[in-house]
Amino acid sequence: MIDKAAQPVIDFRRGKLSDAALIELYRQLLMPRMIEEKMLLLLRQGKISKWFSGIGQEAISVGATLALLPDEVMFTMHRNLGVFTAREMPLERLFAQWQGTALGYTKGRDRSFHFGAMEHHIVGMISHLGPQLSLAAGVALAHKLAQEGRVSLAFTGDGATSEGEFHEALNTAAVWQLPVIFIIENNGYGLSTPVNEQYRCENLADRAPGYGMRSVIIDGNNILEVYNTIRQLAEEMREKPEPVMVECKTFRMRGHEEASGTKYVPKALLEQWAAKDPVVNYEQYLLQEGVLTEELIAEIRKEFKKRINKGLDIAFAEGPVPSSPEQELADVYAPYQQEVVSPQSEKATERRFVDAISGGLRQAMEKHDKLVLMGQDIADYGGVFKITEGFAGQFGHERVRNTPLCESAIIGIGLGLSLKGYKAMVEMQFADFVSCGFNQIVNNLAKLHYRWGQHADVVIRMPAGAGVGAGPFHSQSNEAWFFHTPGLKVVYPATPYDAKGLLLASFEDPNPVIYFEHKALYRRLTDAVPDDYYTVEIGKARLARTGEQLSIITYGMGVHWAAEVCREMGLDADILDLRTLLPLDYAAIEATVKKTSRALILHEDTLVGGIGGEIAAYLSEHLFEYLDAPVLRAAGLDTPVPFSAQLEEQFLPKERLRKQLERLMAY
Repeated sequence: MIDKAAQPVIDFRRGKLSDAALIELYRQLLMPRMIEEKMLLLLRQGKISKWFSGIGQEAISVGATLALLPDEVMFTMHRNLGVFTAREMPLERLFAQWQGTALGYTKGRDRSFHFGAMEHHIVGMISHLGPQLSLAAGVALAHKLAQEGRVSLAFTGDGATSEGEFHEALNTAAVWQLPVIFIIENNGYGLSTPVNEQYRCENLADRAPGYGMRSVIIDGNNILEVYNTIRQLAEEMREKPEPVMVECKTFRMRGHEEASGTKYVPKALLEQWAAKDPVVNYEQYLLQEGVLTEELIAEIRKEFKKRINKGLDIAFAEGPVPSSPEQELADVYAPYQQEVVSPQSEKATERRFVDAISGGLRQAMEKHDKLVLMGQDIADYGGVFKITEGFAGQFGHERVRNTPLCESAIIGIGLGLSLKGYKAMVEMQFADFVSCGFNQIVNNLAKLHYRWGQHADVVIRMPAGAGVGAGPFHSQSNEAWFFHTPGLKVVYPATPYDAKGLLLASFEDPNPVIYFEHKALYRRLTDAVPDDYYTVEIGKARLARTGEQLSIITYGMGVHWAAEVCREMGLDADILDLRTLLPLDYAAIEATVKKTSRALILHEDTLVGGIGGEIAAYLSEHLFEYLDAPVLRAAGLDTPVPFSAQLEEQFLPKERLRKQLERLMAY
């Protein structure tokens, strides 16, 4: 029990807070501490397998949560248990989440605090530190667009401030003046690495002026200072949107996770911070102020112990997660049944491939008033390919936004917009640049629905492909990077008609769509495109040409190479244009191969690890008895895309296609 004679070493100042408010802060501060103490006991008993302790840091989570409005979204990390408890999440569901049972928020698919619950306005982290900062900026952008007078708040640690996403998110939030609070929990160590090995500035808050934002440094162990500071900042930011950095000085009293231990921490440092325990000091303060009594403390602890034990009983009573492969696969994508929209009239206009994309994008903006376009130079300049030329004048700079050069943050901001009911399009200036945003795509967008049931309504446009003399960093066909990622949809149109229809369909689909558009087709290909709004079915291939001798399975530029070579060689071939690469139209693939009994798979991407290998394996496994010859492939050379015209022509598979067709027909 607390020594009444002991003096708190933290300078608590209650200001105008009532006794009731002080007691509520105490209750919320005590709950995560008692849960943690129980978890550590259960860990020693072998009843749980892992624990990330936030003991010593509770005042930050609790103070920040209670300072915000209940509908303001918070983005947490491992040591923010106080956010979840202060938002009154059912304890049995929290405990079940940590045990990986069905009652948890992820159906056993993720652990710890790697989840969100929008009904509580909380979004958890992924293991890659930093991405939640961009999501918080996206939610703040949604608030600003809707003029809602709300803020978002994201936690990060001292170690994570070295991540590129930290810089990208803060820089963009500052440029766009977004109402987001970035809290740095500076607890002295990134796992075992002390701060003097992480950064050179005296305080992390010193970085804020470089972004053009305000910053404050506060005692993260002082619940009243945290609460009052965040509450005051939030009130100001709701009136005048801007980002603010808050550095909370604190300490982690346990290991990064329990198996890590604390042997790397000097004993004197542990003793120094133990004296600043946020729970013990606040309890001492309230006792001395006469706000708390020993009897009330005992009563609160008894109540909390009962609630914790009841929640644990329910969670531990859960059996193994009931599931099946079919159920797991069904949850990869958000539920959606596309209804194909046909043009209302027969009126069509000859349009180039690039104009079909631009026209589709314009109609999407007209149909979806909460669609926001983001990308480098896409506003007044109209993008490097002029696809969004005139859009800023028609739809305004709030919805057609130039971005800093930070692909990862912009994709994360798109996901943050989606959390608040917006649709987002992110244009990669070139598909090659998407590597800078890879983590947000494959680990956040793609996995979000499977992990905790939240859809990601984001379309990423990818100007891809060679044949334009652009060299290794502006010419890649990198669709295979995403073909391997469950949760994404990948489309790759080959005609102006499909370019518009698939783009409009992508915006209707609530799932993340990677939309490839071949640069060499932009101004070379013209076709009749309906003037009206219409969609093309995602996941449905088309026969670009019918024949009897063999089947060429391809997409994008490959459709046109196949048609040209077959004409020149006099071949009577089925040419199957996949249109959608993920999910694949296996029914269409089976139908053409069963018809011709000979198959060649063609793609511009390099051969090794390309999509053709997966399709060839499928044909071998499922259609072997229908084949009269080996399944062949023609693809890009296994090198980076070269610059010179001669080398680029050698890289592309067109001539290898001829040889493979000759081989296939001669078998």
